[in-house]
Amino acid sequence: MYNTSLRILKDSFEAEDVMQESFLVAFTKLSTFKGEVAFGAWLKRIVVNKSISQYRKNNRHQEVSLDVVKEQSDEIEQDFDNDLSELGVKRILDCINKLKDNYRLALTLNLIEGFDYEEIADIMQISYQNSRTMISRAKQKLKEHLLVGYEG
Repeated sequence: MYNTSLRILKDSFEAEDVMQESFLVAFTKLSTFKGEVAFGAWLKRIVVNKSISQYRKNNRHQEVSLDVVKEQSDEIEQDFDNDLSELGVKRILDCINKLKDNYRLALTLNLIEGFDYEEIADIMQISYQNSRTMISRAKQKLKEHLLVGYEG
């Protein structure tokens, strides 16, 4: 849970604070837990929501809206997944951290935390289409960063 928060906030002290707040929220809202999902998944969703909320508080003046564009082909997604399997995890994480914040956040939620487009749209408060577009663009940017590292 801490690593999830840290990947979103990029600050260990804030991640610790968010963790503490998340556990307090979970404890006080335990009666609302219906058991429809695993407890860990429920808690993780609280941590992700709290982390994103804190992130937005820190970056209100830096928000940039996305333009909805035509969906990119599934071939790009498949090529991206194949390229990732050939690279080291640490190198990939380093490149993800160098992306624009909205791309970094979307890729973290998708590739590392395992959320789908619809869940990411809900978490980031954007449309489903913008979620797909953002993740596609983020994957393309990540691929460019990774290829530049090999060439340079």
